[in-house]
Amino acid sequence: MMKAKPVVLIAVAIGFAVGMISCGGSSSTTSEQPSAGAPAAGGGTAVDSNTAGSVTGTIKLDGTPPKMKVINMAAEPVCAKAHTTPAMTQDVVPGDGGTLQNVIVYLKGDFSQYKIDVPTTPVEIDQKGCQYEPHVLALMTNQPLQVVNSDMTTHNIHPVPKNNREWNESQPPGSQPINQTFAREEIAIPVKCNVHPWMKAYIGVVGSPYFQVTGKDGSFELKNVPPGTYTVEAWHESLGTQDQMVTIGPKESKAVTITFKAAATSD
Repeated sequence: MMKAKPVVLIAVAIGFAVGMISCGGSSSTTSEQPSAGAPAAGGGTAVDSNTAGSVTGTIKLDGTPPKMKVINMAAEPVCAKAHTTPAMTQDVVPGDGGTLQNVIVYLKGDFSQYKIDVPTTPVEIDQKGCQYEPHVLALMTNQPLQVVNSDMTTHNIHPVPKNNREWNESQPPGSQPINQTFAREEIAIPVKCNVHPWMKAYIGVVGSPYFQVTGKDGSFELKNVPPGTYTVEAWHESLGTQDQMVTIGPKESKAVTITFKAAATSD
């Protein structure tokens, strides 16, 4: 019995060392385990490009958009000096010809029978002029998100999801990009900066490759869509969501127009 003690002590020491190694260290790259229904390479069959169609369209804004407000950055001189003209809020950003920017448009449907590869190219969000650029972005589940700090001041990026893991990381000027992923679909995740309270952004996480964020012309185009019936959903941070059903036949392209109504203002 006495001779067994050193062996036991050595085993305990080895176990303790392994535990310390597994818990120690830190990295700017973290990720969640993919959810059971997350799209991934290798499952199902590829979408047949010979029968695939597309959905195109425009997001319209009906009514007068609210006036953008000046962001007061006096508390952070570095931020204020980064702008030659005053920085403005981006709650509702009209596009050309009565269209609407910053709308996440995506297809809702069952794509489980198809082989869908998650892109390995990161989607980037920059902290520039003490604002998030872009203000609204979208990516696939488990696709890399890369956070960059172009400012000469410390920021932190703090997504506040309901269906994904919450995280909050500081990023000093000149530091390496932060890399993250989101395991589950969520439209959309609010993002804030605890250092600069005016900084806001939204991240849409979609479970398929059929999505786009509208730009200045308010248009979108979703390509290589397998034949079927889907819901085209359009999401806006302050105007809510609008849905429209669409049926795509083989090699068919459907065009839709989705209209948001501007909220009444007291101006």
